Formats: sequence, C-alpha cells, structure tokens
Amino acid sequence: MIVGPSWVGDMVMAQSLFRLLSERRHASIDVIAPEWSLPVLARMPEVRAGIALPVAHGEFGLRKRRQAGRQLSATEYVEAIVLPRSLKAALVPWFAGIPKRTGFLGEFRYGLINDVRPLDRSVLDQTVKRFLALGLRRGEALPEIPRPQLEISDENQQRLIASLGLAIDKPVIALLPGAEYGPAKCWPLDYFRELASLLQAAGFTVWIMGSAADAMAGEHIAATGAASNICGKTGLADAIDLLACAQQAVSNDSGLMHVAAAAGIQVNVIYGSSTPTYTPPLTAKRQIHYLDIDCSPCFERQCPLGHLHCLRNISPQTVLAGIQDHIHDKRRTSYEHGAKSE
Repeated sequence: MIVGPSWVGDMVMAQSLFRLLSERRHASIDVIAPEWSLPVLARMPEVRAGIALPVAHGEFGLRKRRQAGRQLSATEYVEAIVLPRSLKAALVPWFAGIPKRTGFLGEFRYGLINDVRPLDRSVLDQTVKRFLALGLRRGEALPEIPRPQLEISDENQQRLIASLGLAIDKPVIALLPGAEYGPAKCWPLDYFRELASLLQAAGFTVWIMGSAADAMAGEHIAATGAASNICGKTGLADAIDLLACAQQAVSNDSGLMHVAAAAGIQVNVIYGSSTPTYTPPLTAKRQIHYLDIDCSPCFERQCPLGHLHCLRNISPQTVLAGIQDHIHDKRRTSYEHGAKSE
C-alpha cells in the first residue's frame, strides 16, 4: 500500500516511485489517496487499484481513518510506504496492521512508522527523489529517475474535441494559468492574454485549461478572442487526453504542468516563488523560464516584497521565442535525420 500525496503534481511525480517498485520488486501496488486522484491513478498501469481516502482535505478524521484501516486489514498488505510526512497520513497503515510501514519521521510518528528513513535534504533535494528513496532498500543508491507516463484514451480524446467544439486544424498550444499554491507562482494573466494573441497571430490554436477555480482567469485571457477557454469543463482524466492533443503547453509550476509533461508534450514552465531545482517537470521535453533573482526562490504564496519581479520580468515575447525555438529545433532534427537516411 502507498499512502499517496494530496497535490496533483506530487501524485504525478509519485508515478516514478510506482514504476520503480513495479520494475525492481514486481510489486502489486494499491494507492490510498484523495478521491480526486483516482482518475489519474487509473492512467498509471503500475497501480493495481486506487482507493479513496474518506476524509476531506485538511481533515484529521481519526474515526474515518480507523475504519478505513480496519477494512483494508483484510487485504494483508506486507508493506506500506507513506509519502506525506504528516502524522495523520500514517494512521491508516497502522490501523490496518501492516507489518512494515516505511516513511520519513515527519511529525513525531514514532511507532506509526517503524521503518524510518533518514531525510538528507542535500541528497534528496527534489520531491521525486524523496519518493523514490522510500521505495529503495536501505543503503541503495538513487537510480535514474523513471519518468511519469500517463496512458491516453484516444476514444475520450475524440469525444471531448467534438463535445467541446475544439479546433485541431492548426498546432495547439495549451495555456495553463492556474497554480493552487498561490499567486506568487502565477505568471500575470495579462501576459498570458498577450501570449495568446501572439500565438494566434503566429498560426497556432490556443486552448486555456484548468479547473473551475481557473474559469475567471480563463475568461480574462480569452477576452480578445484569441483562445478557447475550457477551464472547469473537463475532469483530470479529460485534461490528460486533451493535453496529449497539444503540441506544447505553457504553464506555471503547477499540478497540471506535471500532467502535461506526463502526457508526453513539450512544456514551457514559468517559475516564480518556486524553483526548477526542487520540482522540475520530469521530461526531456521542456523549456524552463526562471530568472533566479536575489529574492527567489522564496516559496511564499504571496510575494513578500510586493513586486513579483521573478514573474513580471519574464515577457510573453520570451516565452513565444522558446515555443518557436523548439519547433525550429524539431524541424531541423527531422530534416537532418531524413538527410542521413538518404
């Protein structure tokens, strides 16, 4: 059993651990996690079952966790790996009586975690590395990171394109303006809107994607008529399939960015209060926009200095140039490959 994380991006990065366990230990993997994550887990072939954790976000829910643990005790798991470092996250495996419960110590989880692993932040300097370390034998060196790869449903993809009336006659660029963590991770909406107009003029079709919470942001970006706003009109599984239709995505450091990377497309990621060193997109198909100014990364939800220079000083023209450079590089590589074949 894996106790999964509570954020979209972390859940996608956790697939690296699932792939490691599947390939090295041939393990059957069940993941207990928030209900919203089940459609994403269903797109991970390494996961046998996703199990909904019956508590709300932030809820301690002792009675509910006890009940869930006792119900799962019949499965007779041999090991649990607890990815979150909170005390409450370790309760279900303990109530389930799973003999080996692996995790970092976290909030004084003595007893709840009985296979305590050291958290050396100098070595485990990325979220994904911390996940992988919990799946290794003691003393085993970190391997090359297995990259998340979400399965795509062609049938659902075509259904969505038809039902949402989306155009695919030109190359699609997806704009992902949300970031649940806070505004210090969000590139200005006016910049997204300007980029949408530049992309339309350059011959691209532009989709704005996100949750219902991003719908107003999507409306702002789409106000010039240069993009289709589908924020809030799709579930997570739908987003996976639609992102796979796009040629590239432009995103803040967000959960949907990691979904786009795992869907196999080029991602252009804009970092503000966070850093690509800690939560990079786990793909070779990436263009990073990060200024690394003196006050960053601050990891704050709001800019503590009020100027947001880490994001405002990345222009729409710079991001457009990155998108176009990737297309030119891809065409050049394709041409050179064809010339060698001849």
